[in-house]
Amino acid sequence: MKRRSVATMMAAVCMAVSMVIGTVPAAASQDVIEISFGHDNNPGDPVQEAALFWAERLDELSGGTMKINVYPSGQLGNKSDLMDQLLAGDTVVCIGNGPFYADRGAADLGIMNAPYLFENWEQLDKLVASDWYTDQMAQLENAGIKVLASNWRYGVRHTLTTKPVTSVADIKGMKIRTQNTTIHVKGFDCLGATPTPMALSDVYTSLQQGTIDGLENPLSVLHSGAFQEVAKNLMLDGHIRDLSSICISNDFFNTLTEEQQGWLLQSCEEAGEYQNELALKADEECLQKLQDEGVVVNEIDIDEFKAAAESFYEDPEIVAMWSEGLVDTVKAIIE
Repeated sequence: MKRRSVATMMAAVCMAVSMVIGTVPAAASQDVIEISFGHDNNPGDPVQEAALFWAERLDELSGGTMKINVYPSGQLGNKSDLMDQLLAGDTVVCIGNGPFYADRGAADLGIMNAPYLFENWEQLDKLVASDWYTDQMAQLENAGIKVLASNWRYGVRHTLTTKPVTSVADIKGMKIRTQNTTIHVKGFDCLGATPTPMALSDVYTSLQQGTIDGLENPLSVLHSGAFQEVAKNLMLDGHIRDLSSICISNDFFNTLTEEQQGWLLQSCEEAGEYQNELALKADEECLQKLQDEGVVVNEIDIDEFKAAAESFYEDPEIVAMWSEGLVDTVKAIIE
């Protein structure tokens, strides 16, 4: 009798365990997948807030089986460092844009940060929805980069300087911090400035020490970096509408299940929408904050700057980078 009772009890326990296991999602039995998101922006900036939102949303969608660890303020290195880590197969995501992709396998994407080409965000949205952009994404994947979402509106880029700039002549020879990409460097080179690539985390000290004379970025980034403490002149030149994207190693992405890929893509897209709301509000608020903190907005003739920037499109290095007729192709899509 005792033996039968024990056997019966063991069978019941096994059945109960089996039933419990059956109610747990398959992903819950897997190891937690951890991804590092590094960026240059500071706490409080829309990018950082959106990154935290993304981490929460992915955690929710995946039932805690996929996590994003966020590292702001260049803690994991600058954008170029992160892109190199990504291409080496590390489980990192980073913010990319046309110029960075142009230097890493999809040269024509650099046109997305060409000076004064886009007049509004809707034109960039049209470009992203086009067959041309789909082809570019395929080229990136062949180069090892998978774009998770292309809807992060980083912002309209303006220029903050230590000395007043009211004309193209004023910016001639000034050392302006840019991203370390051919497109950004050439964008200021055509104005006669001296573009000086460096990590955003090094800019404050460089302005303080006089190593550089200014930088360009969206207003929210300028304010969150406290650059107004060491540079008091702003020109609202709006030379670039920076539609950024979030990218990851294509090899790593392909190791994920279809369900995991879906969670990652959906949550990143949702985070981009959230970031756009924050960025729009921040731009409006930060202009006033910058002025309240002593920044002078210097009036410029925007048409003069646009005219000077036309030489960018004739630069031999830019012409050699891009496919023949690229500018006309893009204009036909967005107009």
